[in-house]
Amino acid sequence: MTDILSHDDRPLRADARRNRERILQSAREVFAESGAEAQIDDVARRAGVGVGTVYRHYPTKEALLTELVRQKFQRFSVAAREALTLPGEPFEVLADLMRSNAAALERDAATQQAMSGIGEQVWAAATAELEELLALTGELIERAKAAGTIRADIVPTDIGMAMCGLSAVMAHPAPGFDWHRHLDLMIDMLRAR
Repeated sequence: MTDILSHDDRPLRADARRNRERILQSAREVFAESGAEAQIDDVARRAGVGVGTVYRHYPTKEALLTELVRQKFQRFSVAAREALTLPGEPFEVLADLMRSNAAALERDAATQQAMSGIGEQVWAAATAELEELLALTGELIERAKAAGTIRADIVPTDIGMAMCGLSAVMAHPAPGFDWHRHLDLMIDMLRAR
């Protein structure tokens, strides 16, 4: 899923490709722990490469964060595609997908922050991945509508907004806030009455 072309579209050498993969894995870990406050120095140290190597692949911290968000949306799309193959009541399949995606968000401070409002450029750069995710979510919603188990007025962006709101609760918890309860309430509000 990772773009393996350099900025001038030549294929990366094997060692450069391995470095890029180590950088992305390290960045996932560092950004998941520290969110957008993560430092490139920490990513480089964990990847076992120099800071200059990170910057050769990703010229800014925002570019690296954007790639991580793009990949997260790609993984969410893979999960949605898999959900479309599952048997079971369509609304429950969608609700289970939301729960699974929420559990993945819980361990990823950077994506929580991106989904709850930081970095419009990150969103703009992940448009294709977001559109794919919304299209797959739309298919899941249509199945639930056909079964009569989801409100008739629900559209894919409603699910996206709900997940962004959930991310905000995760990223900025207040005393007594429980994202699990928040998610259960959101899912219940989607149900057909």
